[in-house]
Amino acid sequence: MAAQRPLRVLLAKLGMDTHTVGITVVAHALREAGMEVIFTGLKQTPEAVASAAIQEDVDVVGISTLSAGHTRSLPRLARLLREQGAQDKLLVAGGVIPEEDVPLLEEAGYARIFTMGTDTREIVAYLVQWHRSQRDREPAA
Repeated sequence: MAAQRPLRVLLAKLGMDTHTVGITVVAHALREAGMEVIFTGLKQTPEAVASAAIQEDVDVVGISTLSAGHTRSLPRLARLLREQGAQDKLLVAGGVIPEEDVPLLEEAGYARIFTMGTDTREIVAYLVQWHRSQRDREPAA
């Protein structure tokens, strides 16, 4: 039986948001859980993140946002991924996102929004469970 590759997660900060503590903590927790983590760096555009997600062949795209641009930039990223045939990637976001904005982001294609203070174990558990569900759907070789 072939070894399963680890879950590949791309983490990004869109726009002028330069707060890195949260995304750094999440990246560390995901790596400790055995996931491959790719961090695109600060001040990224939705176009650059979509391109990186496709080039790196990631399973998950996670956006950390602490600025008010999430209602524009996150739906744009989701749309770009769909337009480029990468709708199979799990989209998650976290940070300072008001509860009233969550339905808009879910409608745009984000499977889960992790608000400030979410325990990293909850994030890891969610991604692990999602990854297992994807493996269970794959046809046997």
